[in-house]
Amino acid sequence: MELRVIGKGAKYTVVDKDDRLLYNIKKKGFSARYNLMDASNYNLYTLVQTGDAKRPSFTIILNDNVFMTMECTSMFLDPTIKVRHKTMHFEISSKDRKEFDIILDGNNVGHIQSLVGVNGEMQFHINVDNKAFDDYIPLFAVAIDKAFTEMNR
Repeated sequence: MELRVIGKGAKYTVVDKDDRLLYNIKKKGFSARYNLMDASNYNLYTLVQTGDAKRPSFTIILNDNVFMTMECTSMFLDPTIKVRHKTMHFEISSKDRKEFDIILDGNNVGHIQSLVGVNGEMQFHINVDNKAFDDYIPLFAVAIDKAFTEMNR
């Protein structure tokens, strides 16, 4: 599955390789909450930033319950975000805060590349195995943006 996550202010658009709209991610009010909605504007997941800039952490909420927790374990040397769910564990790891590998239970299942667009907004190219893909995957790009983008500018 190939996706592009395109940032525009407090909103992100997620399109597939054929530029078809799949999801919208919108910041909710003045809070650090981002709602992931499908093309028909049905709210699927909510990403909540729970940590500060020094130690970013996030929670993914599904149906008003915590679905996953995300914690940035390293910001500088081997930048990594660990994602925990009851039955699976992801690692989103990098060497340069621009190219990230998605590792599910010890197996590399995808890649996220961050780029700065012509207008200065961030874009993320996600390539993930179809078997490992789920609707929450674009939220990984938003977490990377919130945790590492200011360092890269």
